Amino acid sequence: MTRPATTTPAQFEDEFVAGLRAIFEDKILFNRVLGLKITGLRPEVVTGSIAMQPELVGHFSHNRLHGGVISAGLDAMGGLAVMAAIGARHMDEPPAQRLLRFGKLGTIDLRIDYLRPAIGERFQLRAEVLRLGSRVASTRMEFLGPEGKLLSSGAGAYIIS
Repeated sequence: MTRPATTTPAQFEDEFVAGLRAIFEDKILFNRVLGLKITGLRPEVVTGSIAMQPELVGHFSHNRLHGGVISAGLDAMGGLAVMAAIGARHMDEPPAQRLLRFGKLGTIDLRIDYLRPAIGERFQLRAEVLRLGSRVASTRMEFLGPEGKLLSSGAGAYIIS
């Protein structure tokens, strides 16, 4: 669901993007283990990527990505989408103050549908917030293969207060 352009900024300040990238890619150590990188950060949608690594293989004879990597990647992207939506909701605050709002964010429900085997060198992830309430946010996520084919989809609910 895209919010009206009058209530969300077209883009975030460089300071906010850099701070969110540092939290997501460096301070959340498991995201670093996954090799999860932010490729796009907008208030209405976030995108990321995971490069295939030998440590992430789930089925050795097919060189297939482990389902836990897919699940963890989609969960992380759902959380990032919530962070972006919260950041957009509080654009009246300085970037540093908005970055402090994510301390209580946590997953309360996660559903993953594995549609096709994840085989490839690089995978794209996409997430958006469907509803941002005062205590809970609902998200939709996608895990895409090298040619943009949908491999897995997800839905998550996150506590935000």
